Amino acid sequence: MTLENQTSAEETELDNSKQDSLYGAVEAILMVAEMPLSLVHIAASLDTPVDQVRSVVNQIKADFDGVNGSRVRGFELREVGGGWRIFVRTDFEWAVREFIANENPTKLSQAALETLAVIAYRQPIARGQIASIRGVNVDTVIKTLLSRGLITELFTDSETGAINYGTTETFLETLGINSLDDLPLISPYLPGVNEALEPDTSGER
Repeated sequence: MTLENQTSAEETELDNSKQDSLYGAVEAILMVAEMPLSLVHIAASLDTPVDQVRSVVNQIKADFDGVNGSRVRGFELREVGGGWRIFVRTDFEWAVREFIANENPTKLSQAALETLAVIAYRQPIARGQIASIRGVNVDTVIKTLLSRGLITELFTDSETGAINYGTTETFLETLGINSLDDLPLISPYLPGVNEALEPDTSGER
């Protein structure tokens, strides 16, 4: 091998190493993201050109989907609300439901019950709105309620990227009611609260 060929091979190996490192970095960020991330956001976080991040994101999506002979993963990368986020693959949602159903049931904390009440009466509602109403950070509580199958992600706001939450059939079954219309009025206990918890139909976020 000539010196020129050896230098070229070393440069190629270095480029591949950088590409693998970028792939791992982008994948790690997407794994912990709680809302869709735009390519610009990821690129800025890694101080990397957007075109390179776009290429890596497309490669990750293809790998998850089993393109080019790779194994189809139980999760997938979806573009929603102007960004990218990892979701459970639709074909395997049943497995997650079974897992949740078979977990040892424990009582919900007071914080979880209060957050669940806010979601039930105000849905659809974003995490930031819930935190504003309760006056505390609700990230951990939201994860708990999602893992119990009591709430679900309804949609992602196209303008803000905020995920809006609502209750599930499991929530109704747990309370023994047929619909949200059967929820009890809370005004007899907290005067004025019903009005405050009515869904916001003005379109404002």
